[in-house]
Parts: sequence; structure tokens; C-alpha cells
Amino acid sequence: MTDVKFSTEERQILVAKIQTYFNNELSEDIGGFDAEFLLDFFNNTIGAYHYNQGLRDAQILIDENNQSLLQRIYEIEKEI
Repeated sequence: MTDVKFSTEERQILVAKIQTYFNNELSEDIGGFDAEFLLDFFNNTIGAYHYNQGLRDAQILIDENNQSLLQRIYEIEKEI
């Protein structure tokens, strides 16, 4: 697995969301540095779980599409 890398813009958006969450839900103001630290911590700690779930979800979609494709192939098969 490659590490999830966020663009500068994505990091800014995520940091702002973390700061907003802390302010709204915990009545705490945290700075950008602390929010970035939390972002990195969660990304490194639980990011792989989300990544793997995404892979499993993609595999299910591929399997479903393959089954549909196989069914269509059988439908057009000529009788001998």
C-alpha cells in the first residue's frame, strides 16, 4: 500500500474541518499545527483501515460487474 498523500489544498481543507469540529463539538480552539498533527496521526493510524475497506468495496463492484458480463456472454452463446 502506498501512503495516502494529500495535496496542499486537501490538507488545508481537512485541517479547517478538524478545527471546526473541535470548535463546534468540543468548544476548543486548536491551531493549524495541532490540527495537522491530528490529521497525520489519524491518517497514519487508521488510514490503512479506510484504504483497505475502499479496496474491498472496489473488489465487490468488480465482482458484480464480472458476473453481469459473464451472464451476458452466456446469453449470446450460440447453440451447437
